[in-house]
Amino acid sequence: MRPLIECVPNFSEGRNPAVIRQISDAISAVEGVRLLDVDPGASTNRTVMTFVGPPEAVVEAAFQAIRTAAEVIDMRQHKGTHPRMGATDVCPLIPISGITDEEAVEWAHQLARRVGEELEIPVYLYEKAAQQPGRKNLATTRAGEYEGFEQKILLPEWKPDYGPARFHAKAGQTVIGVRDFLVAYNINLNTKSVKRANSVAFDIRENGRIQTEDGSPNGKPVKDAQGQPVRIPGACKSVKAIGWYVEEYGIAQVSANLTNIQITPVHVAFEEARKSADRRGLRVTGSELVGLIPKQALLDAGAYYLEKQDLSKGVSEAELIHIAVKSLGLDELAPFDPRKKVIEYQLAESARLVKLDLQQFADLTASEAPAPGGGSVSALVGALGAALGTMVANLSCVKKGWEDRVGEFSLHAETGQKLKDRLLRLVDEDTQAFEQVMEAFRLPKTTEAEKTVRKQQIQAATLLAARVPLEVAETALQTYDLLLAMARDGNPNSITDAGVGALCVHAAVQGAVLNVRINLGSLEDPVAKEAMGQRCQELVSSSRQLLDEVMAVVEGGM
Repeated sequence: MRPLIECVPNFSEGRNPAVIRQISDAISAVEGVRLLDVDPGASTNRTVMTFVGPPEAVVEAAFQAIRTAAEVIDMRQHKGTHPRMGATDVCPLIPISGITDEEAVEWAHQLARRVGEELEIPVYLYEKAAQQPGRKNLATTRAGEYEGFEQKILLPEWKPDYGPARFHAKAGQTVIGVRDFLVAYNINLNTKSVKRANSVAFDIRENGRIQTEDGSPNGKPVKDAQGQPVRIPGACKSVKAIGWYVEEYGIAQVSANLTNIQITPVHVAFEEARKSADRRGLRVTGSELVGLIPKQALLDAGAYYLEKQDLSKGVSEAELIHIAVKSLGLDELAPFDPRKKVIEYQLAESARLVKLDLQQFADLTASEAPAPGGGSVSALVGALGAALGTMVANLSCVKKGWEDRVGEFSLHAETGQKLKDRLLRLVDEDTQAFEQVMEAFRLPKTTEAEKTVRKQQIQAATLLAARVPLEVAETALQTYDLLLAMARDGNPNSITDAGVGALCVHAAVQGAVLNVRINLGSLEDPVAKEAMGQRCQELVSSSRQLLDEVMAVVEGGM
């Protein structure tokens, strides 16, 4: 797995498109980096950019962005509602894949050192890159903001980690670090009152609020034995939040950072804010995502709201995301396009075959092109078999008189959706594997060294070309459990759909196995060849047996 780092720098400019473009262009100009999102805010006067790539390229792009921001932003003129301390206020690196936190920290140090030395901008390290415990929390380092740093930076305890220990009047100071994936999430309220928005923020954030003797916000703080204020924790762990007013929308928001969405998912934070608002006579009207979000966060939210409605959660990925967007009101302030806001959709290579319509796919298959071929078609047929089983499960969820069985059939439908989606992905993977074999055969073979490399690449690509259809057969075989359950216990009006699904699955298994065997003929690894050949025999035998079992139930129930 190649190492990938995400970088999400926050720049103190959200109103001037020309300035924002200069910074984003500096990022895009670095080879190997993909700029995924540019999210400006006028009231905060701040822009969040998201880009991803291999560590060296990301660090270079981050440096170029910080340098450009220092040139085009003058902090002496900056005003905005968001706390800030520099032109590039904060620049976190986030390990995505193939890289450890420790390795990412080394890259953060490299970036910070270069910014400090070449640009002479004071740099502080935070989160996992922090060299001092008191600097781990961004809010602690940023306290006093840009205006306060003229004096703060002179204090011995606030000497920068890199760069000169003197106030940079134009560019301010920068914080660089390594952190986990963070979701920046704003919750909209039907009020303009920052005070009330803060009350909701204090209710939900982990840090809560200071306890007072009379319970009022301005009362005398209760202190512990060490003389420190006692805090009443909020409802959501791993959540930081404040209230603010957004002039461009004419509303107050709870601005939250969800630092661990495994602990507090987006929909949980939203629901806790809604409960707090209700208690205070307010109403949550929607929410806003700043930057990108992992796909699973929206899938989990969609499933949560479908379950609350006592409906099947076994719907398509697109439908789950649609339910999440509508339930969270993510499209209240602006259109919400999952293709632009979900990180996996941004990073995914374009799927060429599964995006075609039926006519296009059939025409391409029927053309003189060698791919897509039997492997991709087998995967597609298997996906259709899984889809039919899922359809029966969802029809059973809504059958009159079966209301008490929604949970049972919803689980079946969820399983079917996962199998269907995996088989659809394999439609493209099979063709891509075939193309890798063709590319290997096109490698030069003039010298002995070239011949050796070419042979190795052909064997590696051939092994992959055998493994992909083997996975098709393995995945398709798992679908029989769903189809047999639907034939036996599902909506009897759809029993023949379960039968057709089983026929599709058997075709998928047999077709995929044929593609495994044709590739095994060119494979020189005797161990892999024997093991995969044996597994093919087992898969076909199991599929025939399971098909007969499903069809016996179907024919007996007609």
